[in-house]
Amino acid sequence: MFGVVGIPVTSLANRALSAGIRFISFHNEQSAGYAASAYGYLTARPGVLLTVSGPGCVHGLAGLSNAAVNTWPMLMISGSCDQRDVGRGDFQELDQIQAVKPYVKFAAKVTHISQIPNLVFEALSQSVIGRPGACYLDVPSDVLHQKVSKFEADRLLNGVERVGIEGLRLGIGSAEVGKAVSMIRAAERPLIVFGKGAAYARAEDELRRFVERTGIPFLPTPMGKGLLPDTHELAATAARSLAIGQCDVAVVEEIELRKPHLGLVGDAREALRMINEEIKDDPFCFVRSHPWVEVISRKSKDNVAKLEVQLAKDVVPFNFFTPMRIIRDAILAEGSPAPILVSEGANTMDVGRSVLIQTEPRTRLDAGTWGTMGVGLGYCIAAAVASPDRLVVAVEGDSGFGFSAMEVETLVRYQLPVIVIVFNNGGVYGGDRRSPEEIAGPYKDDPAPTSFVPGAAYHKLIEAFGGKGYLVGTPEELKSALKESFSARKPAVINVIIDPYAGSESGRLQHKN
Repeated sequence: MFGVVGIPVTSLANRALSAGIRFISFHNEQSAGYAASAYGYLTARPGVLLTVSGPGCVHGLAGLSNAAVNTWPMLMISGSCDQRDVGRGDFQELDQIQAVKPYVKFAAKVTHISQIPNLVFEALSQSVIGRPGACYLDVPSDVLHQKVSKFEADRLLNGVERVGIEGLRLGIGSAEVGKAVSMIRAAERPLIVFGKGAAYARAEDELRRFVERTGIPFLPTPMGKGLLPDTHELAATAARSLAIGQCDVAVVEEIELRKPHLGLVGDAREALRMINEEIKDDPFCFVRSHPWVEVISRKSKDNVAKLEVQLAKDVVPFNFFTPMRIIRDAILAEGSPAPILVSEGANTMDVGRSVLIQTEPRTRLDAGTWGTMGVGLGYCIAAAVASPDRLVVAVEGDSGFGFSAMEVETLVRYQLPVIVIVFNNGGVYGGDRRSPEEIAGPYKDDPAPTSFVPGAAYHKLIEAFGGKGYLVGTPEELKSALKESFSARKPAVINVIIDPYAGSESGRLQHKN
């Protein structure tokens, strides 16, 4: 469980701990909610967010909606005012069921203690069956303080109406699978595109069989990286514009990206298993010398070579590429189990997507479907709790870091093996980028909307709580900080000073401003 305690849920968090349920206490429900959503993705079990009533519930909507949009299982539980006081302006009163409805698969208000076992089971089940998503339970203060005997509690728990979850999964028809295989066979320039849905489904083994049997190039979306190694010879990551622009049949796991000509509605692993079974007796394969495979391979090698030329330069003051290369090399040197990378920011995330290499499944978390900023530290905490054998490395822009920076205290309090690397370029995209014409009016002497305090000492923040901070501005300083912090596996913040003019407004979305 993740959350922020207070009236009326403090005793619930304490009892959860005494019952053997780990409770990670945050400073803000937004970060706790992001942690719960990411925990659901990483474990395929719903992460649970606990909030107080009213504003606590509203703050939790960030994580709840994030789980809904990314289709990750999550349960949010909020306290609320006594039932007899509804409509009387009670402390933090809010119609919380109506507030959460746009984001959940299931929402219910517990009106008596006897309903708790069945409603909790229903909410947890609904979050994982079919298309995963968020669920919600509202527990009024008077219900939280109701009591039953141990005999009655056991009777209620044993009487839960358990429905077999496996039987509720969506099935895929063999006729549709046959049509899909026929389309793939007839293609001249096929492409496989997969992302976090395949990662959530643990589809990596079936995906590898499909790719290696057919020889079809593949393109992972950012959080699909690592299902197959980025270094795989059929990876089209470095030639994605060419691959997407010229393919004639795309096998796309992230079906919401486009309206499909043929849809296979179901679990990605099961769909791939059925496709593999269909082609097993009549195999086909695009050999490496096939023109389509060759053109992607050639373009990928050319683009990688160009990138490596840029990465080989030690640029000081730092641009984004020099420190990203050093971080890449340090992460790869860790071997297996590979660290989990959390990537958040504008230029930081864009450059990192091309430079940082994933070799194992579910080792990259980023802004996801919504491009959400503020997820970073919550995701770090979820990753550290879900995978205690792995180091967690966050590569964050200073803007992204600022959304949840206070959670570095949470890292220290729980002694989580998280290294937070802040690319500090003094603002959103990098300081003051205004033209002379824009610096006008009665508030022209105010800082630019995109700028922060230059050279902010972010490393000092974690030191205030007993963590380790590093300030770096040269390749040798960064290498030393990474080596020491990775070896210690203790909470740390590495403050990397970046040239404020090195970046740009990211995502090629400037036309939307």
